[in-house]
Amino acid sequence: MERSAWSAALEECGREETRELVRELVEPLLPRFSPGRARLRLGANTAHYPDAAAELEAFARPLWGLAPLAAGGADFAHWDLWREGLANGTDPAHPEYWGPVTDIDQRLVETAAIGFALALAPERLWDPLTGRQRDTVATWLRDSMAVRAVENNWQFFPVLVGLGLDRVGVATEPVHTRLDTLESYALGPGWYSDGRTPQRDYYIPFAMHYYALIYAALTDDTTRAARLTERAAVFAHDFQHWFTTDGAAVPYGRSMTYRFAQGAFWGALAFAGVEALPWPVIKGHLLRHLRWWLDRPIRDDSGLLTIGYAYPQPHLAEQYNAPGSPYWALKAFLPLALPSTHPFWQAEEAPAPDLPATSTQPDPGVTLMRCDEGRQVIMLTSRQHHNWVRHGAAKYTKFAYSTAFGFSVPAGTWGLDQGAFDSTLALSEDGDHWRPCEVPLDAAASAGLHYFRWSPSPDVDIETWLIAHVPWHLRVHRIHTVRTLHTAEGAFALNRDTPPHRTATGPGHARIHTPAGLCQIESLSPAPSRHGDLIHPLPGTNVIARRTTIPTLRTELPPGTHWLTSAVLALTTPPTTGEWLTPPTLAAALSTHENPIADHLIRLYQPMPSA
Repeated sequence: MERSAWSAALEECGREETRELVRELVEPLLPRFSPGRARLRLGANTAHYPDAAAELEAFARPLWGLAPLAAGGADFAHWDLWREGLANGTDPAHPEYWGPVTDIDQRLVETAAIGFALALAPERLWDPLTGRQRDTVATWLRDSMAVRAVENNWQFFPVLVGLGLDRVGVATEPVHTRLDTLESYALGPGWYSDGRTPQRDYYIPFAMHYYALIYAALTDDTTRAARLTERAAVFAHDFQHWFTTDGAAVPYGRSMTYRFAQGAFWGALAFAGVEALPWPVIKGHLLRHLRWWLDRPIRDDSGLLTIGYAYPQPHLAEQYNAPGSPYWALKAFLPLALPSTHPFWQAEEAPAPDLPATSTQPDPGVTLMRCDEGRQVIMLTSRQHHNWVRHGAAKYTKFAYSTAFGFSVPAGTWGLDQGAFDSTLALSEDGDHWRPCEVPLDAAASAGLHYFRWSPSPDVDIETWLIAHVPWHLRVHRIHTVRTLHTAEGAFALNRDTPPHRTATGPGHARIHTPAGLCQIESLSPAPSRHGDLIHPLPGTNVIARRTTIPTLRTELPPGTHWLTSAVLALTTPPTTGEWLTPPTLAAALSTHENPIADHLIRLYQPMPSA
């Protein structure tokens, strides 16, 4: 891919280049302010919250980048727009009043950016206000601190507002109860859940840890700050496995339109002075990630960030994604608040560190596999689910997610081409309407092995094992059904816009080799027989490539208990011999694992195929 001008500029790894990038991202917003400057109208709002909240969101989220820019001493010529908008948006007598912040309100989300900006850059946003303007701003923000927030990372929003109001001398109520609640979400070493839920996705690094590190850097609560920074330091060692050597992060979970917020945690470590890894390594993680994103078509012709992942894709959006939502990405620029003498900026960017081929992380229920010499990361999953968000099953409960090949979301309910069932097993009674895994139960993950149960309907029970065997992974399903079922198990989705293609389908295999890479799915169980097929999903379903092909194994199961076993491979740089690769046997893959998950499978799966 040809390097973008933005990405090329960041090759210098300089503070000035990063500052200029923030200005370039914000510049296209300027003509879109409302007359009173309190609203930014970036397009038609399709989120579940009203236009006033959506336009506040677009107003507030750029502050995640602008406040560090100001705190670090950089110029920005348009602070008057945000200052005027803040005064008018919080004034009940003004036509552009945002409205009061109420319980479980999107406005509360956006107060965090405003509180953050007051804490970092009061001389830009607060000091020039008149006395009456300060009163309306303070009243609106202080009132927001008392409302009911969702029992998850939202509990941090009043905390950040409190930091901002404290910085400008406005007294507030203590937030210790909210902080205690947030700390109660702590799991094993370094991890949180996002509330009392199964979510351990990017909201842990770009929300839970991110806000905690800001709080730790700005508070005089040294005891709590020490706990928060210690957790973040431990988390960094796990989180680095989620990134490739060129900075791509595994696409997974909700809110992927926030894009380079995925890497914001690395900058938050620097802001809080937490050298969890050597500074050159932390700097490399952040800047490689930014460069990866800047080489993707994520802006429209006017320069606005779009809804989508690697390209504009509104179909991917959550019900809470309005046109301004993507500007949460500016969280990645927190290190701009640091002086040029800080060791983060003084460090010479280090290449990606050498990491083990696999990293199993039981708290989020994932195993990260490093393939293609680290240029691709494949994540096996078994624990998380979240069916409230749009396409929740596709975003959380597929068996594998790839930095190179992404994953696909359904485009409809009829047929495999609409379902886009990559990296999952879909079942159907009529051959037209299909159900994949939606809620994994009894999940366990240990040393590259995963186990969970699931049920697509009340009379079908499935146990699934996932086995890391880099660069392959193996899937074993024990299916008990009281009725006939059609099954379709997909490998990864490969870009079909990059001819020429070489394919092979037949008994027990489906394979494709294109300039985008190689993908194979190979049946390892002699019965029932499965036949290979190439499924062409509807366009715009995959988060990386606009049009794809999914190698798939299909069969029909009569009532009874059945085993389906397969090996799956996806490489961006396959061997140049042109040969299809030979999959490992199940026995060979299990021979490298000794743990209760493997023992359970071996006891059930008899006779075990020979190695």
